[in-house]
Amino acid sequence: MFKRKLTRQISVGKVKVGGDAPISVQSMTNTKTHDAPATVEQIQRLTAEGCDIVRVAVPDLNAAQALGKIVSAVDVPIVADIHFDYKLALESVAQGVSALRLNPGNIGGAAHVREVVKAARAAQIPIRIGVNAGSLSRRLLTKYGGATPEALVESALEHVAILEAEDFFDIKISLKAHDVPLTLAAYRLMSAKKNYPLHLGITEAGTVNTGVIKSAVGIGALLAEGIGDTIRVSLTGDPVVEVKVANEILKSLGLRDCGVTLIACPTCGRTRIDLPKIAAQVEEKISAIKQPLTVAVMGCVVNGPGEARTADVGIAGADGEGIIFRKGVIVRKVPEAALVAELFKEIDAILNA
Repeated sequence: MFKRKLTRQISVGKVKVGGDAPISVQSMTNTKTHDAPATVEQIQRLTAEGCDIVRVAVPDLNAAQALGKIVSAVDVPIVADIHFDYKLALESVAQGVSALRLNPGNIGGAAHVREVVKAARAAQIPIRIGVNAGSLSRRLLTKYGGATPEALVESALEHVAILEAEDFFDIKISLKAHDVPLTLAAYRLMSAKKNYPLHLGITEAGTVNTGVIKSAVGIGALLAEGIGDTIRVSLTGDPVVEVKVANEILKSLGLRDCGVTLIACPTCGRTRIDLPKIAAQVEEKISAIKQPLTVAVMGCVVNGPGEARTADVGIAGADGEGIIFRKGVIVRKVPEAALVAELFKEIDAILNA
């Protein structure tokens, strides 16, 4: 098992980030933030899926002034995402957010960053220094010949230095790019240089089809090396999917124990039931279960129970029928049409025990 790097711990509202705290899951709303009811509704959907921290865009004063209503209506820390106008950060702090995310390269200079730092210190909230490959200064792009890991890290450290000069250390850092190898190298370099908690992500990863793969590879690789304290999967579309994917990444590495883990075989020539259909039905039905549970959907009785013996419960197909098993032990044989219903009888029995 990999060993996590012990970083400086900060608090984002009620959520601890860094140190020995569990790795938290973040997402970002895609509603218009000034529409508080719509934003609150989406935040509630995100938290229902296991989101620990939610970030909202603050593009203008109307959005900033809506934050108070949003913060008071939800039970999750809210991070204000600020670009270009430092006054929006000041208003967000006044509205009661739990943290700020700044891209220092476009906030208007060191003096404005210092003003934001003073407000954050007074409110006792942390700041995430968020550096993206697409927002590096011309000076750094010229110095390094483009967006390189060294350029990303130097950009972040320049702005960390501004905060440290103000005796402000409640800092979290992200170094994101859509290029996975670039992102990996940047985070590794930063992890070796500083002890601040790291927010992991592959920015602009794309749609579900490609973005899930890039995020799983990038975020998963860093977590497996013990790097990272909080994660956000960035996907085009419904942010609820981001949370589901993030939780699956953590579960696959043994870093989060929640909900159902589904084991399903890829099928082969021995399969005699409609396994893809059955697996899809099972996956849909287990999505509402929040208790830790491992469920297996296997294609045949030759290897199924043995290969999935660690599963709490599962099914394995035969010719037009199948077996129900628990911890690798056969419980009973049932017709194919009854497999899903009988499986969930066993699941209910486990959950209600």
